[in-house]
Amino acid sequence: MKKVRTNFPDWSASVPVLPKAGPRRLALYRELRRLIEAGSMPPGSKLPTTRDLAARFGLSRGAAVAAYEMLIADGFAEARVGAGTYVANEVPVLAEPVTPVLRNTAEEAGPLPGALGCSAADERTIQVFRSLLNRHLMQPSSRHFHYNEPAGDRELREEVAAYLRAARGVNCSADQVVMTSGTQQALDLVIRSVLKPGDPVWIEDPCYPMARFAFSAAGMRLVGVTVDEEGIDPEKGIAREPRARAVYVSPSHQFPLGVTLSMRRRLALIEWAKRNDAFIIEDDYDSEYRFAGPPLSSMQGIDAEGRVIYVGTFSKVLMPGLRIGYLVLPWSLRDTVLDVRRRTDRFPSTLAEGALAEFLREGHFAAHVKRARRRVKRARDLLVEALDGSGLEVTTPEQGLHLVAGLPADMVDTDVATEAARAGFGVRALSPMYVDVPPRRGLVIGFSGFPAEELARAAGRWVKTLRL
Repeated sequence: MKKVRTNFPDWSASVPVLPKAGPRRLALYRELRRLIEAGSMPPGSKLPTTRDLAARFGLSRGAAVAAYEMLIADGFAEARVGAGTYVANEVPVLAEPVTPVLRNTAEEAGPLPGALGCSAADERTIQVFRSLLNRHLMQPSSRHFHYNEPAGDRELREEVAAYLRAARGVNCSADQVVMTSGTQQALDLVIRSVLKPGDPVWIEDPCYPMARFAFSAAGMRLVGVTVDEEGIDPEKGIAREPRARAVYVSPSHQFPLGVTLSMRRRLALIEWAKRNDAFIIEDDYDSEYRFAGPPLSSMQGIDAEGRVIYVGTFSKVLMPGLRIGYLVLPWSLRDTVLDVRRRTDRFPSTLAEGALAEFLREGHFAAHVKRARRRVKRARDLLVEALDGSGLEVTTPEQGLHLVAGLPADMVDTDVATEAARAGFGVRALSPMYVDVPPRRGLVIGFSGFPAEELARAAGRWVKTLRL
């Protein structure tokens, strides 16, 4: 009988001490990877069982399993059915893991620092999510091999509903949740299900451009309603078009101005929608990023009339490439929306949904949000510091992933944005986001998706080119 070659370091005398900070599974993964790269465990060597490994390090067996899954996902190990886990025959040569960020280099063009719509999950999040995806590929569920429910995976909808009830005060069950490919598909499903071409729709003025495009492309008659320090003004909407069929709002953190819709106006909108058999589409796109004060409750949570359609996404808090968002529907719309979903793209990706459900259920999401919030807050602070003395009117936001910088009246924001791009800073002009109201000139600047120091340096270089 051929003897299995093992070359695992003898730790009987002195077991390496893993760092106490951070998840133990990641520390174990790094230690095992270091030993493999150093040649202490050569290609083809059999690794100890997870039970033995856990005992050696004083860890839970689950942590050992997770560490092996990450090694396998990264190509450092391979699982052989019935035989155990082995060091890969061809070990990849990799640099030290770094936080994945979007960069703009000569080799790979991409968004510039300051651009909107960027996010960056840290190394810890990427490793965990990779291991969860790999778990579903190694032991695939039967649901990956047949057509799924149009609302999405039941387990994920349960987790999303639980999260929204706890974090956002949303009043819902899993049966009201419909998983989507981000906010844009969610809006498209609502438009197809609730509205028809020619219907008047209130939108915030200024408004999130992609939402505006979704409504206009579907033939809606858009009515821009002024946004002030209290958010959208229902009285002005009623004065312009009292019989609108729907209103699109971002009440917790209005895009782009960043204001919060007052309770007085929230209640007025709900009353108007009830009276006119209209719907409120609540876009809650970045509520995880609140830096001061208690979390804001959703409008949906105070709606007792079934008038609010709640829209959320994992794009801002995790990554746009995940392409997972969700709707929370009033019961009156559920069947209609699911029928439209069934006739369009059938159902979401069960593979990504399965990994995300475990990411939420096992507590990884909550830990990720805490880390991400700290990173984003630091980036915000360094950006504001870099803009200090520029002559721009900058207010430090207490929520979200962007700020608005006011310009002198004699400057054209679209021209300034073009010049900023030439200087390597990716800002957006504010004025094109207005609909009917005379536009305010300014710049919308993101502070997520890039290391804080890189963002601050880019802002500093750009400020030196400004001629205010």
